[in-house]
Amino acid sequence: MVRGVRVTRTWCGTLLLAGALVAGVSGCGPGVPSAPGGPRSSTSALAVPSPATDPGTPAADPQPGEVLVEVVVNGGLAGVRNQLVVHYDGSWTSRSGTKPPRTGKQTPAEAAELRAALEDPAFALVPERPTGSPVPDGFQYYVTYRHRLVVAGDGERPPALQRVFAALPEGGPPTAP
Repeated sequence: MVRGVRVTRTWCGTLLLAGALVAGVSGCGPGVPSAPGGPRSSTSALAVPSPATDPGTPAADPQPGEVLVEVVVNGGLAGVRNQLVVHYDGSWTSRSGTKPPRTGKQTPAEAAELRAALEDPAFALVPERPTGSPVPDGFQYYVTYRHRLVVAGDGERPPALQRVFAALPEGGPPTAP
């Protein structure tokens, strides 16, 4: 009967591990929030890349309303936590604190420029975590594109990331309180 006990313990351990992963246990640490935006744009240990989400494969006919990029901004003197979500069709929603969300739509040319900046091979080389010292009272930028999260600070804006920021609606990441 010892064999049956081992099998049961192994099975229970597997279920506990799976439950912990599904519940969102993250090894990011206390200073880094979980990937913003939920299932569509968050990084997940259980996600299986498909041709539409694999960073090495171009998106094939995105679904209406599918998220292209999400930018979350934290910090600053006022301690903001703002979010900008841009969809493949150029529609966007920006949330700042407790204010009502703002919405809009990029022109086709603006949406194409944002997609080009995100698909630029140089953007894929932007470090996923800050490499330098944080700027006191500076902002932290969390950019999620195709299940890849890039975190940058005010002092660290490589040209490829700056190009993405310049192509965002309303002139860049939402930093106003």
